[in-house]
Order: sequence, then C-alpha cells, then structure tokens
Amino acid sequence: MTTTTSLTPARTPRTGSARTARLLTQSGVVAGLLVFAALTSFPVLVVVLAAFSPEAEVLSWPPNFIPSRFTLENFDGLMGRIPVFGQSWNSFVFAAAVTGLSLVFNSLAAYALARIQFRGRIAIFTVLIAIMMVPFQALLVPLYELISEIGWVNTYAGLVIPRAADVAGIFLLRQFFITLPRDLDSAARIDGASELRVFWSVILPNAVPALLTMSLFHFVNNWNDLLWPLIMTSDSSVRPLTAGLALLTGSATGVAPYGVMMAGSLVAILPLVVLYLIVQRRFIEGVAMTGMKG
Repeated sequence: MTTTTSLTPARTPRTGSARTARLLTQSGVVAGLLVFAALTSFPVLVVVLAAFSPEAEVLSWPPNFIPSRFTLENFDGLMGRIPVFGQSWNSFVFAAAVTGLSLVFNSLAAYALARIQFRGRIAIFTVLIAIMMVPFQALLVPLYELISEIGWVNTYAGLVIPRAADVAGIFLLRQFFITLPRDLDSAARIDGASELRVFWSVILPNAVPALLTMSLFHFVNNWNDLLWPLIMTSDSSVRPLTAGLALLTGSATGVAPYGVMMAGSLVAILPLVVLYLIVQRRFIEGVAMTGMKG
C-alpha cells in the first residue's frame, strides 16, 4: 500500500497579508473616488434642485435642499427675462464655429510641426509654448480695440475669428501626430501623394480620437466662456447664453433671482452633458494617447 503526499505548497502568511494589503489599497482608492465624485456632483445636484424649487425656498435660511414642491416657475421667469432659445442658439453658433475653424487651423499647424522637417520648426514650437504663458486678459484691451476698428463688435465674426486658432489645441494634436508611425506617410509619399493628400487621407483618419478630444475641449470652453462674449456683445441678438445669464445677477429690487439663475445654469449645462455622453469613449481614448510620446 502506497501513500500519496500533496505537492501543493502551504499558503504562507506573507501571501495572505499581501492580498489583504492589496484589497485594502483598492478599497481605499474606490472610497476616495466615491468621495471625490460626491463632492464634485454636489454643486450640480444643488443647481438641479434649486431650479425646480420655489423662489422663497431657494433664498431660505437655513437652506432647504429638498423642495417642498417641484415647480417650473423659475423657467418661466428665465424666459421672461432673457431670450433663452435665441441666446442658446448664439452660444451654439459661437462654440461650433470656433470648434470647426480650430479643427482646420490647429490640425494643419500640428501636422507641420510634427511630420514636416523644416528649419526653425523647434523655434516656432518654443514660441507657441511661450505664448501659452501669456494670460488672455493681457491681450483683451488691444484685441477689443482692433475688433472695434474693423467694425466687428456685436457680430459673430468678432466673437469667432479671434478664437479660430488655439495654441493648446496645436500642442495636443502635435503630441498625437508624433505617436503615429512615420511609415504611414512615407508609404503614401512613395505612391506619389502630396503633403496635403498625406494629411487628409493618412493622418486625419488615424487621429479621430485626438480630434474629438480637442473638439470637445474647444466646444465646452467656448460654450462656457463669459468674459469674451460679455465684452464683445451688447446686443441680445448676438449675445451667447452665458453673457445673458450674467445679466441676471441683479434686478430692479436689488435681489438676485437665484432660482431663475439656477434654471438658466441648468439649461446651459444640459447640452454639454449630452455632448459628453455621445463622445466620452473616444474622448478618454484621445486623452490617454496624446501624451504617449514627447
């Protein structure tokens, strides 16, 4: 009669403690992310609840976060004070036009800096990065004077053209273009493709995640922009929604209509939420890939 012995090694205390430490670490990370998500979501929740609360409860102290009844009177007050749909359309035209022009100019500049070898390329890129350090407020007065002399105040052109190119967008696309294999455009040039053909048929189809990422950044930033539209527009027919909402901070009685402001903020938020839900997967992919290679 023969006896068999188990060849499975006994679990050592070190293995068990390592697994416990890993589980504790993962639990701590998840708990931290949940706390961070709660903190960042709380202001949005306050905006949503205040938008559907009666004005008296919005101004009450101590604050009552859960309204006693849900009402649409804040939205009625908002539409009675500003042309919501017209200014929302202005915001869309402003943000979409800037985004479209930025896609053209930023991608062309990024392609030249990333894929074409020419004298002064590094110097030009260094100057562009240095320009990012200059605050926009420092250029605001001379830029307004220039636009005013052209006659573009209170026009879509005055809002859009100064934003047609962006150094941050050039930098983001350049970083992505560098990650693409050079064999792609080399093979296209061997087949007789011009630089514009290489750019349009080879580089851009492989850069869709980065283009969507830049488009989302530009659209959101220009949709939410307040300072530039507030200075460049005094006519409600071309004023974007953010500038219109800024004028709701006071009324004839001197009391700010906070419920109406929250309703306006909710109206301004919703298109951006829908846009992000549509492109979120490509957006995350583009952000992850733009910094892979310097």
